Amino acid sequence: MPEPRDVIIRPIITEKTTGLLDSGQYTFEVDKRATKHMIKDAIEEIFGVKVKSVNTMRYTGKRRRLGVHEGKRKDWKKAVVTLEEGQRIELFEGM
Repeated sequence: MPEPRDVIIRPIITEKTTGLLDSGQYTFEVDKRATKHMIKDAIEEIFGVKVKSVNTMRYTGKRRRLGVHEGKRKDWKKAVVTLEEGQRIELFEGM
């Protein structure tokens, strides 16, 4: 099993995700190969909270052009983690 910090890449902080904080939902970019159980275990170990559920979404990278050169952004995976009642992640406090 990979290290928890290899599973969770970064938190995603946007207007929409800060609106979800009131309902105890936190959004993270995670490794593409991570399963829901791996994400749950990583969040519980890193932040010391109890996870109620994990929802994941996969995104395909967009194609981009600069003149005649064409490239592609990376594919990525997002996880929305719902915590048990009364649980908070201090990293997101004050947003």
